[in-house]
Amino acid sequence: MNLYKSDQELIEGIKKGDNEALRILYKQYYGSISHFIINNNGSYDDAKDVYQESIIIFYEKIVGDVFELNCKIGTFLYSICRRIWLRKLADKSKYTGSIEDFESFLPFEESIEEYKEENYTSMESSLSSLGEPCKTLIEDFYINNLTMISISEKFGYTNADNAKNQKYKCLMRLKKLYFSTNKNEN
Repeated sequence: MNLYKSDQELIEGIKKGDNEALRILYKQYYGSISHFIINNNGSYDDAKDVYQESIIIFYEKIVGDVFELNCKIGTFLYSICRRIWLRKLADKSKYTGSIEDFESFLPFEESIEEYKEENYTSMESSLSSLGEPCKTLIEDFYINNLTMISISEKFGYTNADNAKNQKYKCLMRLKKLYFSTNKNEN
């Protein structure tokens, strides 16, 4: 029987050291992750290894004091597994640039750091071109690590959800600028 009805309850159970919560977490998302890895040049053993590694990363983030979950646990685990698997494929030179998954499942927010690492200059240029208040909002969240509550107070939004919606819109504008800049450079 699942004692944890929400993601937040599951996280609290894990923080308290409840092994049942960890077992539920492990079982609940393994199927979709293994399906993704097996359909993308992986084996069952690869799927187990990658999933175990992602659970460890997730656990360490949960027990750390600074963790704030901005999406569903499944989305978060999926993005961790996807990044680990892409890295492993690149190391094995199996990755050819085509991977079968659901891009809508992985929010742009989850991958912004990846883009900054790969092409910092282009991202910085896109961010500069973004304009206000989007530029400051994105910098406050991703660079200055402000919470959505702090950002909503700073910008005068009625609540954190409105600030989160505005951040999403700003990210979509940044994404469009970034890709149009990179497309023109190639």
